[in-house]
Amino acid sequence: MKKSLIFLLLVTRIFAQPAAPGETKASPEKSNDWFYQLTSDSKPQDGVPQGKFTEAKVLPSNVFPGTQHTYWVYVPAQYDPAKPTAVMIFNDGQAIMSEPGDVQAHRVLDNLIYRREIPVMLGVFINPGRRPDQPEPNPRDWGDKTTNRADEYNPPNENYARVIVDELMPALKKEYNISPDPEQHGIMGSSSGGCAAFSVAWFRPNDFRKVITFVGSFTDIRGEHIYPELVAESEKKPIRLFMQDGRNDNRRPENLNKDWFYQNVRLKDALVKKGYDLNYTWGIGNHGQKQGGAIFPSMMRWLWRDHLVSSDPNDAVERSFLGPAK
Repeated sequence: MKKSLIFLLLVTRIFAQPAAPGETKASPEKSNDWFYQLTSDSKPQDGVPQGKFTEAKVLPSNVFPGTQHTYWVYVPAQYDPAKPTAVMIFNDGQAIMSEPGDVQAHRVLDNLIYRREIPVMLGVFINPGRRPDQPEPNPRDWGDKTTNRADEYNPPNENYARVIVDELMPALKKEYNISPDPEQHGIMGSSSGGCAAFSVAWFRPNDFRKVITFVGSFTDIRGEHIYPELVAESEKKPIRLFMQDGRNDNRRPENLNKDWFYQNVRLKDALVKKGYDLNYTWGIGNHGQKQGGAIFPSMMRWLWRDHLVSSDPNDAVERSFLGPAK
């Protein structure tokens, strides 16, 4: 009896763990996410200068009246206010910056910037909007039911792009020397945050042109599954994308409009047919950030590969792959 009770408590604890947004919680024997682990690129390294997070900043929203966005800026050690700097926006910032966590994106910035594998860039970690009376999202509760996350991230319209381009970017430019070049502006997100990242570049390609999505929720959540048709019907836009999903991501064979993996493949196919600068990888995972986090350093290298090409002779070391300049 005692052994049975202990086993029951353990099983209850396992299945009580919260799922990622949009996730159907998989039992341990069915989850493949355990396979993916962070590498040294995503962890602090001896001799690598570490950047610093600013204190949390609060940005009132006019696009979504009555709400506000909390964000943090990660300033790398190599940031020079005299030089225009690239920027990478991270939706669901509280989860992408969490440490220990599945991504730890700020550690990736430290390591890749130090090795000159990506340009010096500011990392901006922004939470979904919320009313002042609503709780701040956290790594365990991303805010789908308690904040404005679903209203911002899921509808296939330009509202969230307006938050990033018309509200966040002007606030950042008041404090930092951010490059005006849209090729130097990137954005990423997971699940519905991946859809939001795509929407920013899709609706405002003259402002953002680099996108990473983890397990994007491009399904019939407020009409999100229409992007493949929009891609096919629209002129090709100057966007570069890296998509990731798992073959076990919320499969719905009885209703393909709500099948996460199927809809990611549909969008990928539409982008490929249109000739977009696209990379993608399909793993074995479920709906979560494990695979995306494990390969995030490689995704960043591919997304920002252009910084290695320069006509400026002073940038020779940048192109040499011989390591950090002295």
